[in-house]
Amino acid sequence: MNRVYNFSAGPAVLPEEVLREAAEEMLDYHGTGMSVMEMSHRSAAFDEIIKTAEQDLRDLMGIPDNYRVLFLQGGASQQFAAIPMNLMKNGVADYIVTGQWAKKAYQEAQKYGKAVKIATSEDETFSYIPDCSDLPIDDDADYVYICENNTIYGTKFKTLPNTKGKPLVADVSSCFLSEPVDVSKYGVIWGGVQKNIGPAGVVIMIIREDLIPETTPIENTPTMLAWKTQADANSLYNTPPCYGIYICGKVFKWIKKMGGLEAMQKHNIAKAKILYDFLDESKLFKGTVRKEDRSLMNVPFVTGDKDLDAKFVKEAAAAGFVNLKGHRSVGGMRASIYNAMPIEGVEKLVEFMRQFEANNA
Repeated sequence: MNRVYNFSAGPAVLPEEVLREAAEEMLDYHGTGMSVMEMSHRSAAFDEIIKTAEQDLRDLMGIPDNYRVLFLQGGASQQFAAIPMNLMKNGVADYIVTGQWAKKAYQEAQKYGKAVKIATSEDETFSYIPDCSDLPIDDDADYVYICENNTIYGTKFKTLPNTKGKPLVADVSSCFLSEPVDVSKYGVIWGGVQKNIGPAGVVIMIIREDLIPETTPIENTPTMLAWKTQADANSLYNTPPCYGIYICGKVFKWIKKMGGLEAMQKHNIAKAKILYDFLDESKLFKGTVRKEDRSLMNVPFVTGDKDLDAKFVKEAAAAGFVNLKGHRSVGGMRASIYNAMPIEGVEKLVEFMRQFEANNA
Protein backbone atom coordinates (compact mmCIF):
# COMPACT_ATOMS: atom_id res chain seq x y z
CA MET A 1 0.00 0.00 0.00
CA ASN A 2 1.38 3.38 -1.03
CA ARG A 3 -0.02 6.33 0.92
CA VAL A 4 0.41 9.67 -0.84
CA TYR A 5 1.10 12.98 0.89
CA ASN A 6 -2.35 14.55 0.71
CA PHE A 7 -2.29 18.35 0.81
CA SER A 8 -6.03 18.72 0.18
CA ALA A 9 -7.83 21.64 1.83
CA GLY A 10 -10.74 19.36 2.72
CA PRO A 11 -11.78 16.63 2.94
CA ALA A 12 -8.26 16.29 4.16
CA VAL A 13 -5.60 14.02 5.58
CA LEU A 14 -6.52 12.09 8.74
CA PRO A 15 -4.15 10.42 11.21
CA GLU A 16 -3.15 7.02 9.83
CA GLU A 17 -3.45 5.58 13.34
CA VAL A 18 -7.11 6.61 13.44
CA LEU A 19 -7.83 5.11 10.02
CA ARG A 20 -6.24 1.81 11.03
CA GLU A 21 -8.29 1.68 14.26
CA ALA A 22 -11.47 2.40 12.32
CA ALA A 23 -10.59 -0.31 9.80
CA GLU A 24 -10.12 -2.85 12.59
CA GLU A 25 -13.52 -1.95 14.04
CA MET A 26 -15.36 -1.74 10.72
CA LEU A 27 -17.15 -5.09 10.98
CA ASP A 28 -17.42 -5.40 14.75
CA TYR A 29 -17.32 -2.36 17.03
CA HIS A 30 -16.34 -3.42 20.57
CA GLY A 31 -18.11 -6.76 20.43
CA THR A 32 -21.45 -5.39 19.19
CA GLY A 33 -21.21 -7.55 16.08
CA MET A 34 -21.85 -4.59 13.83
CA SER A 35 -20.17 -1.52 12.38
CA VAL A 36 -20.81 1.95 13.79
CA MET A 37 -22.25 2.63 10.33
CA GLU A 38 -25.01 0.13 11.10
CA MET A 39 -25.91 0.83 14.70
CA SER A 40 -28.84 2.86 16.01
CA HIS A 41 -28.07 6.37 17.15
CA ARG A 42 -30.30 5.54 20.15
CA SER A 43 -28.18 2.55 21.15
CA ALA A 44 -26.07 2.36 24.30
CA ALA A 45 -22.95 1.87 22.18
CA PHE A 46 -23.48 5.07 20.20
CA ASP A 47 -24.55 6.98 23.30
CA GLU A 48 -21.12 6.21 24.74
CA ILE A 49 -19.41 7.26 21.49
CA ILE A 50 -21.03 10.69 21.31
CA LYS A 51 -20.76 11.44 25.03
CA THR A 52 -17.09 10.43 25.13
CA ALA A 53 -16.39 12.53 22.03
CA GLU A 54 -17.98 15.58 23.63
CA GLN A 55 -16.05 15.13 26.88
CA ASP A 56 -12.74 14.70 25.06
CA LEU A 57 -13.41 17.86 23.04
CA ARG A 58 -14.28 19.74 26.24
CA ASP A 59 -11.03 18.52 27.80
CA LEU A 60 -8.93 19.53 24.78
CA MET A 61 -10.40 23.02 24.43
CA GLY A 62 -11.17 23.72 28.09
CA ILE A 63 -14.78 24.44 27.14
CA PRO A 64 -16.57 26.18 30.04
CA ASP A 65 -19.67 24.56 31.55
CA ASN A 66 -21.92 27.35 30.26
CA TYR A 67 -21.25 26.39 26.64
CA ARG A 68 -23.17 23.71 24.76
CA VAL A 69 -21.48 21.39 22.25
CA LEU A 70 -23.61 20.30 19.30
CA PHE A 71 -22.71 17.75 16.61
CA LEU A 72 -24.76 18.77 13.59
CA GLN A 73 -25.02 18.02 9.90
CA GLY A 74 -25.73 20.13 6.82
CA GLY A 75 -22.21 21.41 6.30
CA ALA A 76 -20.68 24.63 7.58
CA SER A 77 -22.48 26.61 4.87
CA GLN A 78 -25.86 25.76 6.42
CA GLN A 79 -24.84 27.66 9.53
CA PHE A 80 -24.41 30.80 7.41
CA ALA A 81 -28.22 30.93 7.60
CA ALA A 82 -28.70 29.34 11.02
CA ILE A 83 -26.47 31.90 12.76
CA PRO A 84 -28.57 34.97 11.86
CA MET A 85 -31.76 32.94 12.32
CA ASN A 86 -30.79 32.24 15.94
CA LEU A 87 -28.94 35.44 16.87
CA MET A 88 -30.50 38.41 15.02
CA LYS A 89 -32.73 39.65 17.85
CA ASN A 90 -32.17 43.29 16.89
CA GLY A 91 -31.97 42.45 13.19
CA VAL A 92 -28.38 43.72 12.89
CA ALA A 93 -25.04 41.92 12.59
CA ASP A 94 -21.50 43.07 11.79
CA TYR A 95 -19.29 41.03 9.46
CA ILE A 96 -15.54 41.14 8.89
CA VAL A 97 -15.00 39.81 5.38
CA THR A 98 -11.56 38.30 4.87
CA GLY A 99 -12.28 35.60 2.29
CA GLN A 100 -14.87 33.70 0.26
CA TRP A 101 -16.49 31.91 3.21
CA ALA A 102 -16.94 35.06 5.30
CA LYS A 103 -18.27 36.76 2.18
CA LYS A 104 -20.81 33.98 1.62
CA ALA A 105 -21.86 34.13 5.29
CA TYR A 106 -22.27 37.93 5.02
CA GLN A 107 -24.38 37.61 1.87
CA GLU A 108 -26.57 34.93 3.48
CA ALA A 109 -27.17 37.08 6.58
CA GLN A 110 -28.52 39.87 4.40
CA LYS A 111 -31.59 37.70 3.78
CA TYR A 112 -32.57 37.85 7.46
CA GLY A 113 -31.65 41.34 8.61
CA LYS A 114 -29.18 44.18 8.29
CA ALA A 115 -25.71 42.68 7.76
CA VAL A 116 -22.97 45.32 7.86
CA LYS A 117 -19.53 44.81 6.38
CA ILE A 118 -17.37 46.65 8.93
CA ALA A 119 -13.95 45.60 7.62
CA THR A 120 -12.58 43.67 4.64
CA SER A 121 -9.35 42.77 2.85
CA GLU A 122 -11.02 42.35 -0.51
CA ASP A 123 -9.05 45.29 -1.91
CA GLU A 124 -5.91 43.13 -2.03
CA THR A 125 -7.46 39.77 -2.92
CA PHE A 126 -7.88 38.83 0.75
CA SER A 127 -4.10 38.58 1.19
CA TYR A 128 -4.10 40.13 4.68
CA ILE A 129 -6.15 40.56 7.84
CA PRO A 130 -7.42 44.13 8.39
CA ASP A 131 -6.80 46.05 11.61
CA CYS A 132 -9.68 45.10 13.89
CA SER A 133 -8.63 46.99 17.03
CA ASP A 134 -11.18 49.80 16.69
CA LEU A 135 -14.02 48.82 14.43
CA PRO A 136 -17.27 50.74 13.81
CA ILE A 137 -19.38 48.23 15.77
CA ASP A 138 -23.08 48.98 15.44
CA ASP A 139 -24.74 49.74 18.80
CA ASP A 140 -27.57 47.36 17.84
CA ALA A 141 -25.34 44.59 16.49
CA ASP A 142 -26.37 41.18 17.78
CA TYR A 143 -22.93 39.73 17.02
CA VAL A 144 -19.65 40.24 15.15
CA TYR A 145 -18.72 37.53 12.66
CA ILE A 146 -15.33 36.31 11.41
CA CYS A 147 -13.85 33.38 9.55
CA GLU A 148 -10.77 32.94 11.70
CA ASN A 149 -8.60 31.02 9.23
CA ASN A 150 -9.14 31.58 5.53
CA THR A 151 -8.64 28.27 3.74
CA ILE A 152 -8.51 29.64 0.20
CA TYR A 153 -6.28 32.65 0.82
CA GLY A 154 -4.08 31.36 3.64
CA THR A 155 -4.64 34.12 6.20
CA LYS A 156 -5.30 33.80 9.93
CA PHE A 157 -6.48 36.18 12.67
CA LYS A 158 -3.57 36.26 15.13
CA THR A 159 -5.47 38.68 17.38
CA LEU A 160 -9.23 38.48 17.77
CA PRO A 161 -11.25 41.58 16.84
CA ASN A 162 -12.27 44.10 19.47
CA THR A 163 -16.02 43.53 19.38
CA LYS A 164 -16.72 46.16 22.05
CA GLY A 165 -18.75 43.74 24.12
CA LYS A 166 -20.73 42.16 21.30
CA PRO A 167 -20.62 38.34 21.00
CA LEU A 168 -17.93 37.08 18.62
CA VAL A 169 -19.05 34.36 16.21
CA ALA A 170 -16.10 32.57 14.61
CA ASP A 171 -16.00 29.99 11.84
CA VAL A 172 -12.85 28.00 12.70
CA SER A 173 -13.37 25.20 10.17
CA SER A 174 -9.78 25.16 8.92
CA CYS A 175 -7.96 25.87 12.19
CA PHE A 176 -10.11 23.77 14.56
CA LEU A 177 -7.90 22.09 17.21
CA SER A 178 -4.67 23.36 15.64
CA GLU A 179 -3.71 25.45 18.67
CA PRO A 180 -4.90 26.31 22.19
CA VAL A 181 -7.99 28.52 22.31
CA ASP A 182 -9.80 30.51 24.99
CA VAL A 183 -13.41 29.56 24.27
CA SER A 184 -14.69 32.19 26.72
CA LYS A 185 -13.66 34.93 24.25
CA TYR A 186 -16.29 33.70 21.80
CA GLY A 187 -20.06 33.67 21.83
CA VAL A 188 -20.09 30.93 19.20
CA ILE A 189 -17.08 28.99 17.88
CA TRP A 190 -17.86 26.46 15.21
CA GLY A 191 -16.80 24.71 12.05
CA GLY A 192 -17.02 21.85 9.63
CA VAL A 193 -14.75 18.99 10.66
CA GLN A 194 -13.54 17.85 7.23
CA LYS A 195 -10.32 19.83 7.32
CA ASN A 196 -8.68 18.99 10.62
CA ILE A 197 -10.87 16.59 12.60
CA GLY A 198 -12.90 14.07 10.62
CA PRO A 199 -14.81 13.16 7.46
CA ALA A 200 -17.15 15.57 5.70
CA GLY A 201 -20.69 15.72 7.04
CA VAL A 202 -20.26 16.89 10.64
CA VAL A 203 -20.40 20.44 11.99
CA ILE A 204 -19.40 21.13 15.59
CA MET A 205 -21.06 24.13 17.24
CA ILE A 206 -19.83 25.43 20.61
CA ILE A 207 -22.42 27.96 21.77
CA ARG A 208 -22.66 30.00 24.95
CA GLU A 209 -25.93 28.94 26.56
CA ASP A 210 -27.41 32.43 26.86
CA LEU A 211 -27.16 32.79 23.06
CA ILE A 212 -29.45 29.81 22.40
CA PRO A 213 -32.86 31.49 22.04
CA GLU A 214 -36.04 29.97 23.43
CA THR A 215 -37.74 31.13 20.24
CA THR A 216 -35.77 32.06 17.13
CA PRO A 217 -36.05 35.75 16.24
CA ILE A 218 -36.53 34.97 12.55
CA GLU A 219 -40.08 33.88 11.77
CA ASN A 220 -40.48 30.46 10.15
CA THR A 221 -36.98 29.29 11.03
CA PRO A 222 -36.87 25.59 10.11
CA THR A 223 -37.09 23.37 13.19
CA MET A 224 -33.80 21.70 12.33
CA LEU A 225 -31.97 25.06 12.21
CA ALA A 226 -33.14 26.21 15.64
CA TRP A 227 -30.24 25.64 18.03
CA LYS A 228 -32.63 25.01 20.93
CA THR A 229 -34.10 22.06 19.03
CA GLN A 230 -30.66 20.51 18.75
CA ALA A 231 -29.51 21.45 22.25
CA ASP A 232 -32.65 20.09 23.95
CA ALA A 233 -32.15 16.79 22.09
CA ASN A 234 -28.39 16.63 22.79
CA SER A 235 -27.65 16.54 19.03
CA LEU A 236 -30.06 13.60 18.60
CA TYR A 237 -33.22 15.34 17.37
CA ASN A 238 -32.88 13.24 14.25
CA THR A 239 -30.26 10.71 13.11
CA PRO A 240 -26.90 12.50 13.34
CA PRO A 241 -23.87 11.73 11.13
CA CYS A 242 -22.95 8.83 13.41
CA TYR A 243 -19.88 7.48 11.66
CA GLY A 244 -18.40 10.95 11.22
CA ILE A 245 -18.86 11.67 14.94
CA TYR A 246 -17.20 8.34 15.73
CA ILE A 247 -14.13 9.30 13.66
CA CYS A 248 -14.03 12.77 15.26
CA GLY A 249 -13.98 11.06 18.66
CA LYS A 250 -10.98 8.98 17.60
CA VAL A 251 -9.17 12.10 16.39
CA PHE A 252 -9.82 13.79 19.76
CA LYS A 253 -8.20 10.78 21.46
CA TRP A 254 -5.27 10.97 19.03
CA ILE A 255 -4.70 14.68 19.78
CA LYS A 256 -4.76 13.94 23.51
CA LYS A 257 -2.23 11.16 22.97
CA MET A 258 -0.01 13.54 20.97
CA GLY A 259 0.06 15.98 23.90
CA GLY A 260 -2.99 18.17 23.40
CA LEU A 261 -3.39 21.50 21.65
CA GLU A 262 -0.09 22.92 22.91
CA ALA A 263 1.75 20.02 21.26
CA MET A 264 -0.32 20.43 18.09
CA GLN A 265 0.58 24.11 17.91
CA LYS A 266 4.32 23.37 18.21
CA HIS A 267 4.02 20.66 15.57
CA ASN A 268 2.15 23.00 13.21
CA ILE A 269 4.53 25.93 13.73
CA ALA A 270 7.50 23.67 12.91
CA LYS A 271 5.86 22.35 9.74
CA ALA A 272 4.80 25.76 8.49
CA LYS A 273 8.24 27.27 9.15
CA ILE A 274 9.88 24.70 6.85
CA LEU A 275 7.61 25.64 3.96
CA TYR A 276 7.51 29.40 4.56
CA ASP A 277 11.30 29.61 4.98
CA PHE A 278 11.72 27.93 1.60
CA LEU A 279 9.16 30.23 -0.06
CA ASP A 280 10.95 33.28 1.36
CA GLU A 281 14.31 32.20 -0.12
CA SER A 282 13.05 30.73 -3.40
CA LYS A 283 13.58 32.60 -6.66
CA LEU A 284 10.79 30.68 -8.40
CA PHE A 285 8.03 30.15 -5.81
CA LYS A 286 6.43 33.02 -3.91
CA GLY A 287 3.94 33.07 -1.04
CA THR A 288 0.86 35.25 -1.55
CA VAL A 289 0.06 36.33 2.03
CA ARG A 290 1.40 39.19 4.16
CA LYS A 291 3.91 37.54 6.49
CA GLU A 292 2.32 38.58 9.78
CA ASP A 293 -1.06 37.13 8.70
CA ARG A 294 0.11 33.75 7.43
CA SER A 295 -1.90 30.66 8.29
CA LEU A 296 -0.26 27.60 9.82
CA MET A 297 -2.81 25.41 8.07
CA ASN A 298 -3.11 26.63 4.47
CA VAL A 299 -0.11 27.87 2.48
CA PRO A 300 -0.87 29.34 -0.97
CA PHE A 301 1.99 30.03 -3.39
CA VAL A 302 2.64 30.74 -7.08
CA THR A 303 5.42 30.78 -9.65
CA GLY A 304 3.94 33.74 -11.51
CA ASP A 305 3.43 31.63 -14.63
CA LYS A 306 0.16 29.71 -15.03
CA ASP A 307 1.71 27.11 -17.33
CA LEU A 308 4.55 26.50 -14.88
CA ASP A 309 2.05 26.26 -12.02
CA ALA A 310 0.16 23.56 -13.93
CA LYS A 311 3.40 21.72 -14.69
CA PHE A 312 4.34 21.79 -11.02
CA VAL A 313 0.97 20.42 -9.89
CA LYS A 314 1.15 17.61 -12.46
CA GLU A 315 4.71 16.58 -11.65
CA ALA A 316 4.10 16.85 -7.89
CA ALA A 317 1.10 14.51 -8.15
CA ALA A 318 3.18 12.01 -10.09
CA ALA A 319 5.76 12.14 -7.28
CA GLY A 320 3.11 11.46 -4.60
CA PHE A 321 2.31 15.01 -3.49
CA VAL A 322 -1.38 15.35 -4.32
CA ASN A 323 -4.09 18.04 -4.18
CA LEU A 324 -1.68 20.97 -4.44
CA LYS A 325 -3.72 22.85 -7.01
CA GLY A 326 -4.97 26.17 -5.65
CA HIS A 327 -8.65 26.97 -5.28
CA ARG A 328 -10.36 27.58 -8.63
CA SER A 329 -11.04 31.21 -7.67
CA VAL A 330 -7.36 32.13 -7.25
CA GLY A 331 -5.30 29.53 -9.12
CA GLY A 332 -1.67 28.81 -8.25
CA MET A 333 -0.92 26.22 -5.59
CA ARG A 334 -1.91 25.59 -2.00
CA ALA A 335 -0.47 23.18 0.53
CA SER A 336 -2.86 22.44 3.39
CA ILE A 337 -0.78 21.08 6.26
CA TYR A 338 -3.31 20.20 8.93
CA ASN A 339 -2.57 18.41 12.23
CA ALA A 340 -2.37 14.97 10.62
CA MET A 341 0.19 15.98 7.97
CA PRO A 342 3.52 14.56 9.23
CA ILE A 343 6.51 16.87 9.28
CA GLU A 344 8.33 14.61 6.83
CA GLY A 345 5.55 15.28 4.32
CA VAL A 346 6.42 18.98 4.33
CA GLU A 347 10.16 18.26 4.30
CA LYS A 348 9.80 16.01 1.25
CA LEU A 349 7.54 18.54 -0.49
CA VAL A 350 10.20 21.21 -0.05
CA GLU A 351 12.86 18.82 -1.41
CA PHE A 352 10.68 18.29 -4.48
CA MET A 353 10.13 22.05 -4.87
CA ARG A 354 13.89 22.68 -4.71
CA GLN A 355 14.48 20.11 -7.45
CA PHE A 356 11.64 21.52 -9.55
CA GLU A 357 13.12 25.00 -9.22
CA ALA A 358 16.56 23.74 -10.27
CA ASN A 359 15.04 21.99 -13.29
CA ASN A 360 13.00 25.01 -14.33
CA ALA A 361 15.35 27.89 -13.54
